[in-house]
Amino acid sequence: MENQAKIIEETKAYVKERLGMEGSGHDYWHVIRVYNNALHIADKEKEADVFVVALAALLHDIADHKFGYSDGDRQTIITNFLSKYALEERIINQVVDIANSISFKKGQNDSKVLSLEGQIVQDADRLDAIGAIGIARAFSFGGHFNRLIYDPSKESSDDTISHFYEKLLLLKDRMNTKTGRSLAEKRHLYMADFLKQFYKEWQAEK
Repeated sequence: MENQAKIIEETKAYVKERLGMEGSGHDYWHVIRVYNNALHIADKEKEADVFVVALAALLHDIADHKFGYSDGDRQTIITNFLSKYALEERIINQVVDIANSISFKKGQNDSKVLSLEGQIVQDADRLDAIGAIGIARAFSFGGHFNRLIYDPSKESSDDTISHFYEKLLLLKDRMNTKTGRSLAEKRHLYMADFLKQFYKEWQAEK
């Protein structure tokens, strides 16, 4: 097998080339944060294949479904990229399976049985969707897709504040690992405090 550190560095460069200027909060730095979170969780949880965790974390947002790509597209892109290395087919298949299985997709993916590596990458990705960074990413995503910040008339639920209730506030209780759950607690409380302050300011309360 080729040097794993070299493959990881070249994968980072590949992801940066593809996602470096992405403007919806699914950019290269999101990927690096997920990668770092995943390595931290893997270190605490033990027994995971850290190389698979690293590759899956780095490639998890390549050809994201939110931008019109399918699972098949993602499989082809990841497989084509990793096939230039002398990797076991098992590793490539694991990375593809994780990338195609960890997305929230309105909770539809929660019934999928994930490997330990998949659980770790999913937790790492979900951690980056909550807390202070999660708030920043939510509004970045909303602005990218021309969504209102908040619609108190409830004529539409397609505003960014509604996204907190449809997804972000649910993630704390959907973490897979003990480490993920522990890290999610503080981030969840930060979001709850943010929403309290948001509503106060919306109503012009002191």
